[in-house]
Amino acid sequence: MEILWFCIVAFMIAVYAILDGFDLGSGIVHLFTARSDAERRTIVNAIGPVWDGNEVWLIAAGGTLYFAFPFVYASSFSGFYLPLMIVLWLFILRALGIEFRHQVHHPLWKAFWDASFSTSSLLLSFFLGAALGNVLRGAPLRSDGYFFEPLWTHFSTEGETGVLDWFTILMGLVSLFTLAAHGAHYIALKTEGVLRHRAHRTARRSWWGVVASSAGAVVAVSIIRPNLLSNFGLAPWGLLFPAAALAGLGGMRVFSERGNDRNAFLSSSLFIGAMLASTAFGLFPRLLPETTDPARSLTAYNAISGSYGLAVGIVWWSIAAVLATGYFLFLFRSFRGKVSLPAEEEGY
Repeated sequence: MEILWFCIVAFMIAVYAILDGFDLGSGIVHLFTARSDAERRTIVNAIGPVWDGNEVWLIAAGGTLYFAFPFVYASSFSGFYLPLMIVLWLFILRALGIEFRHQVHHPLWKAFWDASFSTSSLLLSFFLGAALGNVLRGAPLRSDGYFFEPLWTHFSTEGETGVLDWFTILMGLVSLFTLAAHGAHYIALKTEGVLRHRAHRTARRSWWGVVASSAGAVVAVSIIRPNLLSNFGLAPWGLLFPAAALAGLGGMRVFSERGNDRNAFLSSSLFIGAMLASTAFGLFPRLLPETTDPARSLTAYNAISGSYGLAVGIVWWSIAAVLATGYFLFLFRSFRGKVSLPAEEEGY
């Protein structure tokens, strides 16, 4: 049961990263890829029908974590309180940027909300990557399982650490470049003409950032947390996950060069999902490692809920998963194809 719920939480986080990832990525490149108001409206229209639904997966993942591993949820939300509040405000600012830009037809108004949308998307992508970096690095858990970290201290991974240090910043850059490429592939898939051409160019440039930052992250993890690689030695079949990530990374470049937007987007989705699967495989059974004493780490075995509740929960989770999957298949099928720009007064 512990392994099953660990995989469910990891799966839901991966689904969120893939789906909301192209929304965030579209926001990152919003100001750089689109040059006119019509092109920016096209980008916002491309994600308009799906962006708020995609964010539901983050709420669902948090709810699942709370249900299956309540102590991990309580410890993480208390220890990372400050960055979580920053992320919350960034989500709000991003939503306002999407919904408010078309309410007043004035260039200054639209420029302000475009900048808000793009900046908040960029910072969100960075902080979500830094959050993953904090999990990989570990937290200074006390004997009662709780902790607190300031936003930064001395930017080192040893001693009194903060939320931001050189490693978590590196992980933030991995997330930033990856989601920028992911969003650019989605824009290329949904648009035509010069905007699609610029999206291709943005995706190819971001790809080099993905390669460099990901290579640096792999080296950094092997130095500061070499035990995260031990599971791959114990169960070599887990190497399928990093192999799939490499295939996705190569596919992003190859299909983008060939102008195959659909497969390029699927390749970036594969890369994100496989990288997160590799991370989860290396972490297991740890959910929140401790930086100095591994015995204090919160794991899938010492932080799990009661067996009866989990058994009932898997039934209701399965029903909800089927309904949510059906809804999203219907949603994406309904809005498939290229984006057509509506009149000024309509839509986003």
